[in-house]
Amino acid sequence: MKIRVVSSRDEILSLNPNEKVIHLAFRPSNKDIFLLVETCPKLEIVQLPKSYQRTISKSMEMFLEMQKIQLIEGDVWGHRKDINEYYTVPSSVMTKIRNMKTEGIPGEKIAEKMAKESKLNPTMILYILNRKQFE
Repeated sequence: MKIRVVSSRDEILSLNPNEKVIHLAFRPSNKDIFLLVETCPKLEIVQLPKSYQRTISKSMEMFLEMQKIQLIEGDVWGHRKDINEYYTVPSSVMTKIRNMKTEGIPGEKIAEKMAKESKLNPTMILYILNRKQFE
C-alpha cells in the first residue's frame, strides 16, 4: 500500500485525483484542506504528524468527517521525499497483517501488535485490514 506524501501546499494542485491516502508533512490551513478534498475526490485518509493534528480546527475535523475522510495521527518514518513521493508500507508488514487476519486474530489485536512493530498508526493498520483489495 502506498501513502502519498505531500510536503508543501504547492503540491496539492498537482496531486492525482485518485489518491486515497495522503500524509501532509506541513501544517495545513483550512484552505489547504478544502483544496485537498476538492483536488482528490476519492480521498479516504489524511494523515498528519501529532504536533500538526492538534492545530486542526474542530470545524475542519467536522468537515472531513462529513466527507467521510478519516483524519489520523501518524508519521512516515525514514521516508525521503526527494527519492520517492510515496511512502510504501513494507511488504513484510503487509504479509504479517494478512497472516494474522487469516489466523482469525481480531483486528484490534492486529493493529495493537503491528503498530509497535511497524511504527504505523493503529488506525492506519485497521484501514489496511478493511480494504477490499487486502482480502
